[in-house]
Amino acid sequence: MPALNHFGDITLLVTHYNRSKSLERLLHSFQKLGCSFGDIVVSDDASKPEHIDYLRKLQLTYPFRLITTSKNGGLGNNINKGQDAVATPYTFYVQEDFVPTDLFSASFRDAYSFMEKDSSLDLVRFYAYVLYPYLKPYGKGFSEIVCKIWQPDYMKIYAYSDHPHLRRSNFMTKFGRYKEGAIGDKTEYAMCVSFIQRGGKGLVFDEYKSLFIQENSSEEPSTMKRTSWKQKNNIFMRVVKTVYRTAKYNFDILFMRQTVGR
Repeated sequence: MPALNHFGDITLLVTHYNRSKSLERLLHSFQKLGCSFGDIVVSDDASKPEHIDYLRKLQLTYPFRLITTSKNGGLGNNINKGQDAVATPYTFYVQEDFVPTDLFSASFRDAYSFMEKDSSLDLVRFYAYVLYPYLKPYGKGFSEIVCKIWQPDYMKIYAYSDHPHLRRSNFMTKFGRYKEGAIGDKTEYAMCVSFIQRGGKGLVFDEYKSLFIQENSSEEPSTMKRTSWKQKNNIFMRVVKTVYRTAKYNFDILFMRQTVGR
């Protein structure tokens, strides 16, 4: 294993639910790239017995710690209990349906170097659905996420994202634990709000779809469920959603509060 791609201060944290083959693909991809970590934690959200059995078989090939639960607690609970198990200074959070590309390793080394040199950085992001609207060049293909509460674009809410990112393991001490008892979108949204309110600082890779591919097979489809009206894409609904999001997101940033601490 090339020492260049071993990251002893970083724990790979993967949240998992009923997609053991996808997890295997992710772990195998890192192995192919020669990437290894100080620890690997797989936090499972009460998957079906056949998936748990497969995860235990995977442990014979990939040295990860499996954190289980007897009852499905949702995304927030799954991230919280996984993060609680991390003992290294940094956490590399990835959901099981992502696959790193051949370009990943070099940029990940750069991200780690940035975090080591700049103590004000809270996280570095490697993937996004769309380009963040307010960016300032930082170096080596990364840009700083600029987020001011008074910026009008509701897209500023995505200064934080659950997509693959490297963060400090004391992240929840500063920004609070993930919201539990809510659907995944609301859990992520609450952390987005807290990240902005508490002055989070992060970077994002400019070529934001070049380091990871998100893959969902018919055998192991996405487990994220969204309200049907949010999926409608006609002109009227786009206008309604833009107006609604602009008003709600800015109101929540000003007034919603997230509990801080472990």
